Amino acid sequence: MVSVTEQVVYVVDDDQGMLDSTVWLLESVGLKALPFTSGREFLEACDSRLNACVLLDVRMPGMGGLNVQEHMRSRDLHLPVIFVSGHADVPIVVRAFKAGAHDFIEKPYNEQLLLDSVLQALSKADHRQSLGEGPARVQARMQQLTPRERDVLLPLVQGYTNREIAEQLGVSVKTIDLYRARVMKRMAASHLPELVGMAIAVGLVDPLQLR
Repeated sequence: MVSVTEQVVYVVDDDQGMLDSTVWLLESVGLKALPFTSGREFLEACDSRLNACVLLDVRMPGMGGLNVQEHMRSRDLHLPVIFVSGHADVPIVVRAFKAGAHDFIEKPYNEQLLLDSVLQALSKADHRQSLGEGPARVQARMQQLTPRERDVLLPLVQGYTNREIAEQLGVSVKTIDLYRARVMKRMAASHLPELVGMAIAVGLVDPLQLR
């Protein structure tokens, strides 16, 4: 029996090895982790009264993570969702954030990054308020970008590869690699999904115009 005051992390992943290692990581810092190998099992057990968040794999047999997220919304299960995926292409990331995802982390994940995201999701702070503050910070960072860095930022969050961006701008792939790293650093983004989330927050990315 789980207490409604206990912090709980639902972990949903069809990869048993990944599931076990994630549960071990969470329990090593004192969190209660409830493992599930399918989205349907999780939905049947999910209790919205708990102080909980969900670590949700994107690609699973049967019901994928994005479908699980849709079912959660239809059932008024308003728990913060952190997607974990080895296939973080931009359209999937945009769809997840548009549907209210708290975060999107790529596999293999950095353990501290994952723990930080989980603890943020479990905090009692109003997430909508944090989103309200976010765009101002993102806009301030964008204003610090050089014109060429802004030229790289837009196609990057739209899903173009470094080679395609290089062809668009008439420069070498190595040059784009350099600018991409500078954009990530200036925007304080640790991975591409986080950068896409920033672009969505300020309205830079239109999902209807994605590739």
